[in-house]
Amino acid sequence: MFIKLNGNILISESTIMEKKTNIKTQNYQQENLQSERRRNLLQQTTEYSVNFLDSLESRRVSPSQDELNELEKLNVPLQDESIEPESVIKLLSEVGSKTTIANAGGRYFGFIIGGSHPVSLAANWLAGSWDQNGGLIVTSPFNAKIEEITSDWLKEILPVSKESVAGFVTGVTVANFCGLAAARHSILKKQGWNVESDGLFGAPEIKVVIGEHAHGSLLKALSLVGFGSKRVLTVPVDKQGGMLADKFPEDIDERTIVCLQSGSVNTGAFDPADKIIPECKKKGAWVHVDGAFGLWAGASPKKSYLTKGVELADSWATDAHKWLNVPYDSGIVFVKKSDDLRSAMSMEAAYLDQSGSRIPYHYTPELSKKARAIEIYATLRSLGRKAIADLIERTCSHAEKFAEGLSKAGYRILNDVVVNQVLVSFGRSEKTDKIISEIQKDGTCWVGGTKWNGESAMRISVSSWATTDDDVERSLNAMLRIAKLYS
Repeated sequence: MFIKLNGNILISESTIMEKKTNIKTQNYQQENLQSERRRNLLQQTTEYSVNFLDSLESRRVSPSQDELNELEKLNVPLQDESIEPESVIKLLSEVGSKTTIANAGGRYFGFIIGGSHPVSLAANWLAGSWDQNGGLIVTSPFNAKIEEITSDWLKEILPVSKESVAGFVTGVTVANFCGLAAARHSILKKQGWNVESDGLFGAPEIKVVIGEHAHGSLLKALSLVGFGSKRVLTVPVDKQGGMLADKFPEDIDERTIVCLQSGSVNTGAFDPADKIIPECKKKGAWVHVDGAFGLWAGASPKKSYLTKGVELADSWATDAHKWLNVPYDSGIVFVKKSDDLRSAMSMEAAYLDQSGSRIPYHYTPELSKKARAIEIYATLRSLGRKAIADLIERTCSHAEKFAEGLSKAGYRILNDVVVNQVLVSFGRSEKTDKIISEIQKDGTCWVGGTKWNGESAMRISVSSWATTDDDVERSLNAMLRIAKLYS
């Protein structure tokens, strides 16, 4: 049987069927090939990743100059045609595994950077494969439910109001921004002003109170929300950097935002929330807590005394990628009254499905956002309360060992070691700076520098689940060996 095509071409039915079969076969083979290649690519990437993690015990914490020179291998003109993805990943692995900072290991003590816990890394990989847009329930019902559950767990273990709502954001700077935006909304609404629609021009003035040693992320958030970083009242601090409650200004009222700090990045000091917040509440002021890492002290029975009274505030900001040790891009804001955060963050559009009890993007600046609560959920669920408390307490204990060893060797410890922060002086600032630089070059461990009361200091931040007693001993020996060379 023949079929006429275009009016004058005859083709047999069997030929058509054969062509259809060939197309189906080609599609089937193509799909199989895509699936097989994807699997091989991802399995190879997993092997690269695991090999890198296995190397952390023996490799330098910071790359050598020769290794850094290999970065130029990446600096090539962008080609016109596609190249094999396997070769790209291989190149990234070969160069990146040598030139990255090994903060995933146990001997990185710079800044407050915790290496990702294995379960949080695994959840990160899984979440990456799911590729969820966490903004709406309709775009990811899984993420929406995970956010609800994770919020409840976090409110159980952290010193925040049990009535509060959580927003999952990129980091503590954005969390501070969200908390301050909620405060701005609440205060101006009570004054009859709609800041979301009318802006700040002509709005009633809002007074902001901060500590003398407030962190730069809070100052940046104050600028972003429109208050400015210099138009603030500054409260004097004690020798550890904590606010002096008896120096707190008297003239605060319902148009005031008070910003407290839970955990100084230099000393680990906490503002005395139990003394300050009750007085602020009597006068109607909004209290915001910048607890980037220190809020997690509240999850430890041994360290929770440091956060006494913090739960009485109105908003809180923290990071999960610091002391909880989940991968980066994971901050959390809590606000006591959900309407304040939702009103400050929400947007409306006809195409956005607003159905559901809790729309994730209502509590964050982003509409399209990573489903970042998945990694927090996995870590909390895997570790449980006791292991989370142990993580906090163990890293604090390691910090105490550093302080004890350096003090016994005759070097000055500049702070009271109450959590995981140690400040060390080796004498004159020039000498301290030189020793810090040489420790970084040595590669056994990595520490940072800071200025404290006008002098240089070495800052040891112990934040990683991976740090062991052996890591502390090796690192301490390296510090003492190098310091001795300049004595």
